[in-house]
Amino acid sequence: MDGEYRYDPDTFEVTDKMLEDYNRLGYIIVRGLLDSEEMALLKRTLEGSDAIMKNAYQLDDGLNKAVGLCIWSHPGHDVTGMIIRSEKLVRTSEKLIGRGEVYHYHTKITIKEPKTGGSFRWHQDYGYWYQNGNLFPDLNTVYIAYDKNDPENGCMQILEGSHKAGRQDHHRVGGQNGIDEERVQHLAKMCPLKYVELEPGDALIFCANLIHKSDANNSDRRRWSFLVSYNAKSNNPVYEHHHPQYTPLDVVPNSAIKSCTNFTDMTGKGFLDPSIDKTVIADKTNPVHLQETSK
Repeated sequence: MDGEYRYDPDTFEVTDKMLEDYNRLGYIIVRGLLDSEEMALLKRTLEGSDAIMKNAYQLDDGLNKAVGLCIWSHPGHDVTGMIIRSEKLVRTSEKLIGRGEVYHYHTKITIKEPKTGGSFRWHQDYGYWYQNGNLFPDLNTVYIAYDKNDPENGCMQILEGSHKAGRQDHHRVGGQNGIDEERVQHLAKMCPLKYVELEPGDALIFCANLIHKSDANNSDRRRWSFLVSYNAKSNNPVYEHHHPQYTPLDVVPNSAIKSCTNFTDMTGKGFLDPSIDKTVIADKTNPVHLQETSK
């Protein structure tokens, strides 16, 4: 796949070619950004702490299904916090965004359970982050596959190069914000549709104006994803809102992920109460229930 790279802990850095691909395509893929040991620590943290599920909620997709979400504002000091603050995520994002220092805008887990997990409509992240007072699209997201991602279980779909079309108008679809489907159809004639198939630990790093979606999970396998979003310090939002304004990041070496033994203390993460998020309509009355057969 175009714009695809493999992470090597000894040699990885953002090259001129990588930056050219990111600016041309709106994304790059980094295979193996988290290795199997790091993924095992992440899973022990997310599936071993009840804080995640206690703070998860459902988002209606307008198609009679829903996606589970858990969002938090600050990295914290658990394993997820070490990943968020690691040099390989932070420094890579700084170089790709190209506006100097970045800070943690928020992290989320998206939860698509077998057969029942819903879809995300065609959208841009900046389509609603714009509403939060971010004057420029100087943000990105490091989307890390938690489970295998493929078309059957609702992998990410992107319109390659669509970020160059600029910010699109969004309107409410179910509990989400989406781009007008006719507009998307016209853009798809110019911007090739790509299904992003990932193995656990692979990362799709994409800019805030890239148009993307994901379909419902119709498989018998779950599809969780771990998404870390960064904003440039220079793009500090002009409005106080449900995501943080500029907060300096205490960046840690990559080795801090494997040396972290905190799997349960989520102090200071600032889990999002969706009732204060004006860009979506969440269903807190219908809690996220995980299926015991999820793999």
